[in-house]
Amino acid sequence: MRIGIVGTGTMAEVHATAWHTVGAELTGCTSLSPTQAEIFSQRHNIRSFGDYADLLNNVDIVDICTPTATHKPLVLTAAKAGKHVICEKPIALTVEDAQAMIEACRQVRFFIGMVLRFFPQYRAAKQLVAAGRIGKPGVLRLKRVSYVPQKPEAWYFNDALSGGMVVDLMIHDFDYARWLAGEVERVYALKTHAGGGAAQYVQAILRLKSGAIALIDGGWAYPPGVFRTGLDLSGTDGLIEWTSDQPSPLLTFFPPRTEETASVGLPTSGLTDDPFAAELRHAYQGIQSGDPFEATAEDALEALRISLAVKESLETGRPVKVL
Repeated sequence: MRIGIVGTGTMAEVHATAWHTVGAELTGCTSLSPTQAEIFSQRHNIRSFGDYADLLNNVDIVDICTPTATHKPLVLTAAKAGKHVICEKPIALTVEDAQAMIEACRQVRFFIGMVLRFFPQYRAAKQLVAAGRIGKPGVLRLKRVSYVPQKPEAWYFNDALSGGMVVDLMIHDFDYARWLAGEVERVYALKTHAGGGAAQYVQAILRLKSGAIALIDGGWAYPPGVFRTGLDLSGTDGLIEWTSDQPSPLLTFFPPRTEETASVGLPTSGLTDDPFAAELRHAYQGIQSGDPFEATAEDALEALRISLAVKESLETGRPVKVL
């Protein structure tokens, strides 16, 4: 199946590199900047299309890697043309737009790139939780802190284009908490401005309907080039820990069921595989086979709903129900 990339920025570069490992036919790209599109096409040995309509006429799947505010019109146009759609997260900036996009794609496949689900450590931890190894999840601690985007004109700084740090960055861990322990009931969040400007640190508390609590830290707060993530998942029967500062295997603590103490470091497989390549391979194979996606568009919608509730809590200083 022929793939066309929309956009030629950072995420488009990541996706194009990943597509080369998937075995699909990366046909071309299009961008609002013809010069940038031409450079991008030469770098990846693909065709540069003059506009979106021309691209749609020459591909089977569009891979949308553009600012979030542009997702809705691009998705609706692709769906109307009968093209399958892969789209970077967040799905949209409003629940209403996300719902309209999902409805428009009923006759085509629609995949949102919630890539955290394809990171080996996070997948391994999810499998342990699903297998009941930690018992009933109790307190889930997740961390995702990066540095402030380096280009002053970057669209990430504009809430009208990106939704801001909470929607663009923390949405990964909101989705992961829901994937681990079910629906989120209400949220409460606080923000600290770290050093002025766009630097910020947000601490969000998610109360899940299962009774579990997720404590999620996110921010643009570190020095340039520093990006740290981590998880600490505790339940009635065990604990799973991992941070990006430590070697790849998860560290787990399972209280002994016999006289022997069980302390298991779980090695993860596929650590050399790029998570973005794993994500796109999954989407591509699902489109080919008709199999369901592990991360659905509805999952992306719910992650957006949680993100918007956290933003509302930051603005009002109050807990917010996730409707």
